[in-house]
Amino acid sequence: MVADSKSKSDISFAGTFVSSAFSACFAEICTIPLDTAKVRLQLQKKAVAGDGVALPKYRGMLGTVATIAREEGLSALWKGIVPGLHRQCLYGGLRIGLYDPIKTLYCGGSDFVGDVPLTKKILAALTTGALAITVANPTDLVKVRLQAEGKLPPGAPRRYSGALNAYSTIVRQEGVGALWTGIGPNIARNSIINAAELASYDQVKETLLKLPGFSDNVVTHLLSGLGAGFFAVCIGSPVDVVKSRMMGDSAYKSTIDCFLKTLKNDGPLAFYKGFIPNFGRLGSWNVIMFLTLEQAKKFVKSIESS
Repeated sequence: MVADSKSKSDISFAGTFVSSAFSACFAEICTIPLDTAKVRLQLQKKAVAGDGVALPKYRGMLGTVATIAREEGLSALWKGIVPGLHRQCLYGGLRIGLYDPIKTLYCGGSDFVGDVPLTKKILAALTTGALAITVANPTDLVKVRLQAEGKLPPGAPRRYSGALNAYSTIVRQEGVGALWTGIGPNIARNSIINAAELASYDQVKETLLKLPGFSDNVVTHLLSGLGAGFFAVCIGSPVDVVKSRMMGDSAYKSTIDCFLKTLKNDGPLAFYKGFIPNFGRLGSWNVIMFLTLEQAKKFVKSIESS
Protein backbone atom coordinates (compact mmCIF):
# COMPACT_ATOMS: atom_id res chain seq x y z
CA MET A 1 0.00 0.00 0.00
CA VAL A 2 1.75 2.74 1.01
CA ALA A 3 4.53 1.12 -0.90
CA ASP A 4 4.03 0.31 -4.55
CA SER A 5 1.28 -2.30 -4.74
CA LYS A 6 3.42 -4.47 -6.97
CA SER A 7 6.05 -4.91 -4.27
CA LYS A 8 5.94 -6.79 -1.03
CA SER A 9 6.21 -4.86 2.22
CA ASP A 10 9.90 -4.26 2.70
CA ILE A 11 9.83 -3.49 6.42
CA SER A 12 8.67 -5.58 9.37
CA PHE A 13 5.16 -5.47 10.84
CA ALA A 14 6.59 -3.83 13.98
CA GLY A 15 8.27 -1.19 11.81
CA THR A 16 5.05 -0.55 9.90
CA PHE A 17 3.04 -0.40 13.15
CA VAL A 18 5.40 2.13 14.74
CA SER A 19 5.56 4.23 11.54
CA SER A 20 1.77 4.19 11.23
CA ALA A 21 1.13 5.04 14.89
CA PHE A 22 3.64 7.91 14.82
CA SER A 23 2.23 9.34 11.57
CA ALA A 24 -1.36 9.07 12.78
CA CYS A 25 -0.51 10.79 16.08
CA PHE A 26 1.31 13.63 14.29
CA ALA A 27 -1.67 14.16 11.96
CA GLU A 28 -4.02 14.07 14.99
CA ILE A 29 -2.12 16.82 16.79
CA CYS A 30 -2.16 19.03 13.68
CA THR A 31 -5.85 18.63 12.84
CA ILE A 32 -7.78 17.99 16.08
CA PRO A 33 -9.15 21.60 16.24
CA LEU A 34 -11.06 20.82 13.03
CA ASP A 35 -12.25 17.54 14.53
CA THR A 36 -13.52 19.35 17.63
CA ALA A 37 -15.42 21.78 15.36
CA LYS A 38 -16.85 18.85 13.40
CA VAL A 39 -18.08 17.08 16.56
CA ARG A 40 -19.76 20.26 17.89
CA LEU A 41 -21.51 20.82 14.53
CA GLN A 42 -22.67 17.19 14.36
CA LEU A 43 -24.06 17.27 17.92
CA GLN A 44 -25.89 20.56 17.37
CA LYS A 45 -29.62 20.00 17.16
CA LYS A 46 -32.13 22.08 15.23
CA ALA A 47 -33.68 24.92 17.24
CA VAL A 48 -37.22 24.08 18.35
CA ALA A 49 -39.85 26.71 17.54
CA GLY A 50 -40.58 28.88 20.55
CA ASP A 51 -37.51 27.87 22.54
CA GLY A 52 -36.07 31.35 22.20
CA VAL A 53 -33.11 30.30 20.06
CA ALA A 54 -33.04 32.24 16.79
CA LEU A 55 -29.78 30.98 15.35
CA PRO A 56 -27.61 27.92 15.89
CA LYS A 57 -24.64 28.52 18.15
CA TYR A 58 -22.12 27.07 15.72
CA ARG A 59 -22.06 28.12 12.07
CA GLY A 60 -19.49 26.70 9.67
CA MET A 61 -16.01 25.34 10.30
CA LEU A 62 -14.17 28.61 10.89
CA GLY A 63 -17.11 30.09 12.77
CA THR A 64 -17.22 27.08 15.10
CA VAL A 65 -13.47 27.20 15.68
CA ALA A 66 -13.70 30.94 16.44
CA THR A 67 -16.68 30.49 18.80
CA ILE A 68 -14.97 27.73 20.77
CA ALA A 69 -11.71 29.72 21.02
CA ARG A 70 -13.55 32.90 22.08
CA GLU A 71 -15.82 31.29 24.68
CA GLU A 72 -13.59 28.53 26.03
CA GLY A 73 -10.04 29.49 25.10
CA LEU A 74 -7.67 28.16 22.46
CA SER A 75 -6.84 25.07 24.50
CA ALA A 76 -10.46 23.90 24.16
CA LEU A 77 -9.78 23.22 20.47
CA TRP A 78 -7.42 20.44 21.56
CA LYS A 79 -9.97 18.84 23.90
CA GLY A 80 -9.73 15.09 23.59
CA ILE A 81 -6.12 15.15 22.32
CA VAL A 82 -4.92 12.63 24.95
CA PRO A 83 -7.51 9.92 24.14
CA GLY A 84 -7.11 10.98 20.51
CA LEU A 85 -3.45 9.99 20.68
CA HIS A 86 -4.36 6.79 22.54
CA ARG A 87 -6.76 6.06 19.69
CA GLN A 88 -4.26 6.74 16.93
CA CYS A 89 -1.57 4.58 18.53
CA LEU A 90 -3.96 1.61 18.60
CA TYR A 91 -6.27 2.26 15.67
CA GLY A 92 -3.78 3.94 13.34
CA GLY A 93 -1.07 1.40 14.03
CA LEU A 94 -3.32 -1.64 13.59
CA ARG A 95 -5.41 -0.57 10.59
CA ILE A 96 -2.37 0.41 8.52
CA GLY A 97 0.06 -2.12 9.94
CA LEU A 98 -2.28 -5.03 9.16
CA TYR A 99 -3.36 -3.73 5.73
CA ASP A 100 -0.50 -5.17 3.65
CA PRO A 101 -0.46 -8.61 5.37
CA ILE A 102 -4.25 -9.00 5.06
CA LYS A 103 -4.22 -7.73 1.48
CA THR A 104 -1.56 -10.34 0.68
CA LEU A 105 -3.65 -12.99 2.44
CA TYR A 106 -6.73 -12.12 0.38
CA CYS A 107 -4.65 -12.32 -2.80
CA GLY A 108 -3.67 -15.90 -2.01
CA GLY A 109 -0.31 -15.39 -0.34
CA SER A 110 3.10 -13.87 -0.96
CA ASP A 111 3.46 -15.59 -4.35
CA PHE A 112 0.88 -13.24 -5.93
CA VAL A 113 2.32 -11.19 -8.79
CA GLY A 114 0.84 -8.09 -10.46
CA ASP A 115 -1.49 -5.27 -9.45
CA VAL A 116 -3.78 -6.08 -6.53
CA PRO A 117 -7.47 -5.82 -7.63
CA LEU A 118 -9.35 -2.85 -6.14
CA THR A 119 -11.91 -5.23 -4.60
CA LYS A 120 -9.14 -6.95 -2.61
CA LYS A 121 -7.82 -3.59 -1.41
CA ILE A 122 -11.30 -2.56 -0.26
CA LEU A 123 -11.92 -5.90 1.47
CA ALA A 124 -8.54 -5.76 3.25
CA ALA A 125 -9.16 -2.18 4.45
CA LEU A 126 -12.70 -3.02 5.63
CA THR A 127 -11.25 -5.89 7.65
CA THR A 128 -8.41 -3.94 9.26
CA GLY A 129 -10.68 -0.96 10.01
CA ALA A 130 -13.19 -3.19 11.82
CA LEU A 131 -10.52 -5.07 13.79
CA ALA A 132 -8.64 -1.92 14.79
CA ILE A 133 -11.64 0.08 16.00
CA THR A 134 -12.97 -2.85 17.99
CA VAL A 135 -9.78 -2.60 20.04
CA ALA A 136 -9.71 1.22 20.09
CA ASN A 137 -13.41 2.04 20.69
CA PRO A 138 -12.95 3.10 24.37
CA THR A 139 -10.41 5.73 23.31
CA ASP A 140 -12.81 7.04 20.66
CA LEU A 141 -15.66 7.25 23.17
CA VAL A 142 -13.62 9.26 25.68
CA LYS A 143 -12.32 11.56 22.94
CA VAL A 144 -15.86 12.40 21.75
CA ARG A 145 -17.16 12.88 25.33
CA LEU A 146 -14.37 15.36 26.09
CA GLN A 147 -14.83 17.22 22.79
CA ALA A 148 -18.61 17.43 23.21
CA GLU A 149 -18.45 19.30 26.52
CA GLY A 150 -18.76 23.01 25.87
CA LYS A 151 -18.60 26.06 28.13
CA LEU A 152 -20.19 25.41 31.53
CA PRO A 153 -22.01 27.86 33.82
CA PRO A 154 -19.80 29.44 36.54
CA GLY A 155 -19.17 26.96 39.36
CA ALA A 156 -20.52 23.96 37.46
CA PRO A 157 -18.11 21.00 37.66
CA ARG A 158 -16.86 19.37 34.53
CA ARG A 159 -18.14 15.89 33.76
CA TYR A 160 -14.57 14.58 33.49
CA SER A 161 -11.32 16.14 34.69
CA GLY A 162 -9.28 14.45 31.97
CA ALA A 163 -8.88 11.36 29.81
CA LEU A 164 -7.89 8.90 32.56
CA ASN A 165 -10.65 10.23 34.82
CA ALA A 166 -13.12 9.78 31.95
CA TYR A 167 -12.17 6.12 31.48
CA SER A 168 -12.52 5.35 35.20
CA THR A 169 -15.73 7.41 35.61
CA ILE A 170 -17.43 5.70 32.68
CA VAL A 171 -16.47 2.25 34.02
CA ARG A 172 -17.60 3.14 37.56
CA GLN A 173 -20.90 4.80 36.60
CA GLU A 174 -21.90 2.93 33.45
CA GLY A 175 -19.97 -0.34 33.54
CA VAL A 176 -17.09 -1.71 31.47
CA GLY A 177 -19.40 -2.42 28.53
CA ALA A 178 -20.15 1.30 28.24
CA LEU A 179 -16.63 1.81 26.88
CA TRP A 180 -17.89 0.11 23.73
CA THR A 181 -20.92 2.42 23.38
CA GLY A 182 -21.54 3.11 19.72
CA ILE A 183 -19.41 0.14 18.61
CA GLY A 184 -21.88 -0.71 15.83
CA PRO A 185 -21.81 2.64 14.00
CA ASN A 186 -18.14 3.00 14.91
CA ILE A 187 -17.23 -0.28 13.20
CA ALA A 188 -19.38 0.74 10.22
CA ARG A 189 -17.83 4.22 10.08
CA ASN A 190 -14.23 3.22 10.56
CA SER A 191 -14.24 0.18 8.32
CA ILE A 192 -15.92 2.21 5.56
CA ILE A 193 -13.67 5.24 6.01
CA ASN A 194 -10.61 3.02 6.31
CA ALA A 195 -11.55 1.34 3.04
CA ALA A 196 -12.12 4.73 1.41
CA GLU A 197 -8.79 6.05 2.71
CA LEU A 198 -6.42 3.12 2.27
CA ALA A 199 -7.91 1.60 -0.88
CA SER A 200 -8.29 4.98 -2.61
CA TYR A 201 -4.78 6.10 -1.57
CA ASP A 202 -3.43 2.79 -2.84
CA GLN A 203 -5.39 3.02 -6.09
CA VAL A 204 -4.74 6.72 -6.79
CA LYS A 205 -1.04 6.30 -6.08
CA GLU A 206 -0.82 3.21 -8.29
CA THR A 207 -2.63 5.04 -11.12
CA LEU A 208 -0.46 8.18 -10.82
CA LEU A 209 2.75 6.16 -10.89
CA LYS A 210 1.73 4.79 -14.29
CA LEU A 211 1.35 8.29 -15.74
CA PRO A 212 4.26 10.14 -17.40
CA GLY A 213 5.98 12.63 -15.11
CA PHE A 214 4.90 11.03 -11.84
CA SER A 215 7.24 9.24 -9.48
CA ASP A 216 7.10 8.02 -5.89
CA ASN A 217 7.60 11.49 -4.42
CA VAL A 218 5.90 14.12 -2.26
CA VAL A 219 3.62 15.42 -5.06
CA THR A 220 2.23 11.93 -5.70
CA HIS A 221 1.77 11.34 -1.97
CA LEU A 222 0.02 14.73 -1.61
CA LEU A 223 -2.47 14.10 -4.44
CA SER A 224 -3.12 10.54 -3.24
CA GLY A 225 -3.74 11.78 0.31
CA LEU A 226 -6.24 14.41 -0.88
CA GLY A 227 -8.08 11.79 -2.90
CA ALA A 228 -8.21 9.49 0.11
CA GLY A 229 -9.64 12.24 2.33
CA PHE A 230 -12.32 13.24 -0.19
CA PHE A 231 -13.58 9.69 -0.74
CA ALA A 232 -13.55 9.03 3.01
CA VAL A 233 -15.76 12.05 3.80
CA CYS A 234 -18.24 11.46 0.96
CA ILE A 235 -18.75 7.84 1.95
CA GLY A 236 -18.39 8.05 5.73
CA SER A 237 -20.25 11.23 6.79
CA PRO A 238 -23.66 9.65 7.61
CA VAL A 239 -22.23 6.95 9.88
CA ASP A 240 -19.83 9.51 11.36
CA VAL A 241 -22.76 11.72 12.43
CA VAL A 242 -24.62 8.76 13.96
CA LYS A 243 -21.47 7.66 15.80
CA SER A 244 -20.81 11.14 17.22
CA ARG A 245 -24.42 11.57 18.37
CA MET A 246 -24.54 8.15 20.04
CA MET A 247 -21.24 8.73 21.84
CA GLY A 248 -22.07 12.32 22.81
CA ASP A 249 -25.65 11.71 23.99
CA SER A 250 -26.82 8.64 25.93
CA ALA A 251 -30.49 9.30 25.00
CA TYR A 252 -30.28 7.05 21.93
CA LYS A 253 -31.19 3.39 22.45
CA SER A 254 -29.44 1.96 19.40
CA THR A 255 -27.84 2.79 16.08
CA ILE A 256 -31.18 2.52 14.28
CA ASP A 257 -32.90 4.64 16.94
CA CYS A 258 -30.24 7.34 16.53
CA PHE A 259 -30.51 7.20 12.74
CA LEU A 260 -34.32 7.45 12.74
CA LYS A 261 -34.48 10.24 15.35
CA THR A 262 -31.85 12.25 13.50
CA LEU A 263 -33.71 11.76 10.22
CA LYS A 264 -37.08 12.68 11.78
CA ASN A 265 -35.95 15.66 13.87
CA ASP A 266 -33.23 17.18 11.68
CA GLY A 267 -33.86 15.87 8.17
CA PRO A 268 -31.59 13.96 5.76
CA LEU A 269 -29.09 16.81 5.41
CA ALA A 270 -28.21 16.32 9.09
CA PHE A 271 -26.17 13.29 8.03
CA TYR A 272 -23.83 15.66 6.21
CA LYS A 273 -23.62 18.17 9.05
CA GLY A 274 -20.06 19.31 9.43
CA PHE A 275 -19.18 18.13 5.89
CA ILE A 276 -16.79 21.04 5.23
CA PRO A 277 -14.93 20.76 8.55
CA ASN A 278 -15.02 16.97 8.13
CA PHE A 279 -13.33 17.28 4.73
CA GLY A 280 -11.00 19.95 6.04
CA ARG A 281 -10.15 17.58 8.87
CA LEU A 282 -9.92 14.30 6.92
CA GLY A 283 -8.38 15.86 3.82
CA SER A 284 -5.61 17.58 5.77
CA TRP A 285 -5.32 14.60 8.13
CA ASN A 286 -4.75 12.18 5.26
CA VAL A 287 -2.26 14.45 3.53
CA ILE A 288 -0.24 14.93 6.73
CA MET A 289 -0.52 11.28 7.78
CA PHE A 290 0.45 9.74 4.43
CA LEU A 291 3.28 12.22 3.78
CA THR A 292 4.65 11.51 7.26
CA LEU A 293 4.08 7.77 6.88
CA GLU A 294 6.02 7.52 3.62
CA GLN A 295 8.99 9.29 5.20
CA ALA A 296 8.74 7.34 8.46
CA LYS A 297 8.74 4.03 6.58
CA LYS A 298 11.85 5.07 4.64
CA PHE A 299 13.53 5.95 7.95
CA VAL A 300 12.54 2.63 9.56
CA LYS A 301 13.66 0.73 6.45
CA SER A 302 17.09 2.34 6.64
CA ILE A 303 17.39 1.33 10.32
CA GLU A 304 16.23 -2.25 9.71
CA SER A 305 18.53 -2.72 6.74
CA SER A 306 21.61 -1.31 8.49
